[in-house]
Amino acid sequence: MARPESEYPTELELEILKVLWEESPLPVRDVRARLKSGAKRPLAHSSVITMLNIMYRKGFLTRQKEGNAFLFSPKVKKEDVTGQMLGDLVLRVFGGSPTAMMMNLLETSDIDSEELTELRKLINRKSKEQKP
Repeated sequence: MARPESEYPTELELEILKVLWEESPLPVRDVRARLKSGAKRPLAHSSVITMLNIMYRKGFLTRQKEGNAFLFSPKVKKEDVTGQMLGDLVLRVFGGSPTAMMMNLLETSDIDSEELTELRKLINRKSKEQKP
């Protein structure tokens, strides 16, 4: 029995989206070449074709025919995908509390001084936006 499709990209689908968010449109061979450098295991050309076609069917990608090849581009925006996945994580793991998630991240992650400075700037900007 096949497992139900997730509304979010799988780990490999997310890796493919990262490649295409960085540069697109790309043919299969270029997607495979970019995945190869960061892959935990080598991917056959046919496996990449299969994944790209599944992602096209799921609505994650667009494709256009050029000569004998298809060029693939992301149909979904990075901000939308990450926002949905993060929202789901906040809801399921932290009871819907972004504060609980941020506190957990701050307590359990190694954050350098530059990152802390950026977080402070963001918090200050958000505070100013909320003032009447």
